[in-house]
Amino acid sequence: MTIAPESGPSHDRSVERRVAGLLAFVAITLAVASVLHLSGQVHGRSEPFDPTDAGIAEAIIGVVLGAGAVVMLRSPARGRAVGLATIVFAIVGFLVGLTITIEGGAAPDIAYHCTILPLLILSLILLWLSRPRVPAPKR
Repeated sequence: MTIAPESGPSHDRSVERRVAGLLAFVAITLAVASVLHLSGQVHGRSEPFDPTDAGIAEAIIGVVLGAGAVVMLRSPARGRAVGLATIVFAIVGFLVGLTITIEGGAAPDIAYHCTILPLLILSLILLWLSRPRVPAPKR
């Protein structure tokens, strides 16, 4: 038995679908980064950078982003709100990670954060601006 996605306000969901796709992509990149950190393949320059902490944080953020993307695609009524909350969570996580990585991480880690963070911010803006259209009252 297949459960149909919930129906919500009538509007073009193309922005939500694209943002959900981007969140899924970022979740995959975080999974790769997490595995690299947790397996000891990536090391920082100095404290406070800890590859294990970075790997755990990346895994958590990746799971949240992946779950948010699924909800955005499956539940139009809640998708936008969940997407906004998910992106804010990821932005905060990336800002914390960037702060720590700048202090003691390697150049590829810094580049990763500096590449993905603007994408997350742009996604937040696009999703925020994509409000459902309220149908005109019938006369």
